[in-house]
Amino acid sequence: MPEIIFKDLVKQYGYVTVLEDLDLKVSDGEFLVLLGPSGCGKTTLLNMLAGLVEVTAGEITIGGKDVTDLDPKDRGLAMVFQSYALYPTKTVEGNLKFGLAAQKLPKDEVTKRVNWAADLLQIQPLMKRKPAELSGGQRQRVAIGRALVKNVEVFLFDEPLSNLDAKLRTEMRLEIKKLHNELKKTIVYVTHDQVEAMTMATSIAIMDQGVIQQFGSPDDVYDNPENLFVAKFIGAPPMNIIAATIAKTGDKIFAAHAASGVSMDLSAYEFTSEPADGDKVYVGMRPEHFVIGDDISGKEAAQFELPVLYAEKPGSDGSAYLDSGDEQIAVRVETAMVKVLQQPDARLKIAFPDDRFSVFDASTERRI
Repeated sequence: MPEIIFKDLVKQYGYVTVLEDLDLKVSDGEFLVLLGPSGCGKTTLLNMLAGLVEVTAGEITIGGKDVTDLDPKDRGLAMVFQSYALYPTKTVEGNLKFGLAAQKLPKDEVTKRVNWAADLLQIQPLMKRKPAELSGGQRQRVAIGRALVKNVEVFLFDEPLSNLDAKLRTEMRLEIKKLHNELKKTIVYVTHDQVEAMTMATSIAIMDQGVIQQFGSPDDVYDNPENLFVAKFIGAPPMNIIAATIAKTGDKIFAAHAASGVSMDLSAYEFTSEPADGDKVYVGMRPEHFVIGDDISGKEAAQFELPVLYAEKPGSDGSAYLDSGDEQIAVRVETAMVKVLQQPDARLKIAFPDDRFSVFDASTERRI
């Protein structure tokens, strides 16, 4: 299976630079998700790989072959779009066959591929229906089937689930991941939905303003964000970020949070570059890593007792949002606690373990 390499890739529209000196390698059989907010350049990058958008500078290779200037049809790719892109006058079977017509394949080979894709996607009972007679999830399965029958090594997905409701998105996430596990093909998938990225990807490239902010496994980008943007972007609720000042006492390193009066012991934190006394930093804490109330042992690196702004129970987990003086702190709580925390003047005692912090330099916003 082919390896995909983007080297020194640049895309400009007039004086506007959309992608800047981008380097990225997609390994054989990888499920890469390009993740980022609207306008970050992820769809532009996918379209450049597909050959739908011209490259301003740089190089794209697939399997060692330079495809930078090749026509889309010559790149050995198949693409699934956000819109289903089905022919309304053709049946499901007709839609699956149509893309193969230009290849001039033997009739039995076409039938074999169509039946294989239909069986894999469980759409055999729908073969005589037209798109108007299908649900959103069924139409998306057919769109994926049109890509599968091309029998290529690389599949591109451009936000394929964004038009589906929450239940169908969950179902199709499972379907696409199952396809990847079965076919072992390389997938490059664009989305702004971090749930899709975290649940399906083998690797994630988080993008902002045309630059890859971090590339790594879902666990890597979640547990060890390389900068403040990634820390704030990944997670729901996102990582709590509070401004603090480094204070050194002997061999101890503390981060003092002025608004709450709390000093966080960072002595056990593994700094890549140790800050100096008085340096300004941002300290990151994931909502689910807090220790709550009676579970606090006293050995944690930081303890707070803060007023509750509000609490909610969106599903199987509860969340409480606390006032630290200058920042709101989100904490994951038991659902049974939510009603108590919704009472007027509620307060919550929380602590944070010493092995869960993320620390960022305030000037560079890079992890240290």
